[in-house]
Amino acid sequence: MSQADNNKKEILLHVKELKKHFPIRRGVFQRQVGAVQAVDGISFDIYKGETLGLVGESGCGKSTAGRTILQLLKPTEGEVFFNGDDLVSLKRGEMRKRRRHMQMIFQDPYASLNPRMQVGSIVSEPLNIHNIGNTASRTERVQELLGLVGLNPYFVKRYPHEFSGGQRQRIGIARALATNPSFIVADEPISALDVSIQAQVVNLLDDLKAELGLTYLFIAHDLSMVRYISDRVAVMYLGRIVEMGERDEVYDHPLHPYTQALLSAIPIPDPDVEATRKRIILEGDVPSPVNPPAGCRFNPRCSYATDICRQEDPEFRNLGTDNRLHMVACHHAEKFD
Repeated sequence: MSQADNNKKEILLHVKELKKHFPIRRGVFQRQVGAVQAVDGISFDIYKGETLGLVGESGCGKSTAGRTILQLLKPTEGEVFFNGDDLVSLKRGEMRKRRRHMQMIFQDPYASLNPRMQVGSIVSEPLNIHNIGNTASRTERVQELLGLVGLNPYFVKRYPHEFSGGQRQRIGIARALATNPSFIVADEPISALDVSIQAQVVNLLDDLKAELGLTYLFIAHDLSMVRYISDRVAVMYLGRIVEMGERDEVYDHPLHPYTQALLSAIPIPDPDVEATRKRIILEGDVPSPVNPPAGCRFNPRCSYATDICRQEDPEFRNLGTDNRLHMVACHHAEKFD
C-alpha cells in the first residue's frame, strides 16, 4: 500500500513521542535515583479497520506501550489521540466514558479472570460499569457474546476454573467485546496457550475483526502469528520502535539488523531450507533500560555497528520504494535495502 493510500485512510489512533519511565527510589526519603525507560519515545498511527502488530523480545516495552496507550498507566511524556480526543489530558470521568470504545485482551487467561465470579458476571461487568442496558438485555448480550466467541451460552453459571486455557481466553475476548469497542489492544493473547489452541484464537480474532469492524494493536513475540494476522508490523527494541512498515515489506525485506535477527529465528517447516539458511545469532544480553547505551540502542549487539552508531541516535526515516512507507532507525540501513 502506498503512502497516498495511507493518506486516504482514517486514523483511529495517533501516538506521538510516547514515553513511560518508572522511577527508581531509594533511601529513607525515597529520593528518585534513576528511572526504568520502559517506553522511550515511540510514534505511530493506527488506521481504522487495520491490525498493527507490535513485536520484539520480552522486556522491550511492548506490553507497557499497550497499557500506556489505554491510559492504564499514565505516560511520562507524549501524546495519545483516539478518534481525535487527547487521552492524556482527559480527566478521570471523561476517560471512563472513552474506555467503552477501547478495550484490552490480557496475556494470561488464568490471572485476568476473577476466580470467584461466574462467567456471566465477568462478561457483563463492563455493561454494568458503563450502565449499558437493563438486567434482561445484559443477560441476552452475555449469551450472544459467548456464542460469538464459540462458547456455549449456557456456560454463564460456571466459574473460570471449569474451563481450559483456550476457553478462558475466549471468555476474556467476550468481555472485551461487551461494550462494542472499535479498538482493542491484544496483549500477547496467545502466548499462554497450547500451540493447537493458538491458531483457533488468532482465527477467532481475525473473524471478529471482519465481522465487527474492529481495529487491533496485536502485541506478540510469535513472528509467524504476527505475519498471519497483521496488516502492518512495528518492531520494538529497548523501549523504541526500530522498524515499521507493511507486513510483507518488513518480513521480506527487513532493513534493521535486529529485525533480520528476529526473522532468522522463525522455524521453516522444510528441512532442506532450514538446513541451508543462515541464522543470525545475537551476542550479549539486552542492555538495561535503566541505563541504555548511547547512540543506537542496538549497537552493543550489532555486528554492523560503527563509531556513528555508538555516538548518534539514528533518525527514524522512510526507505520504502514505490512510494511505500518503510520506516527504519539505522545508520546503515541502505546496506540491506
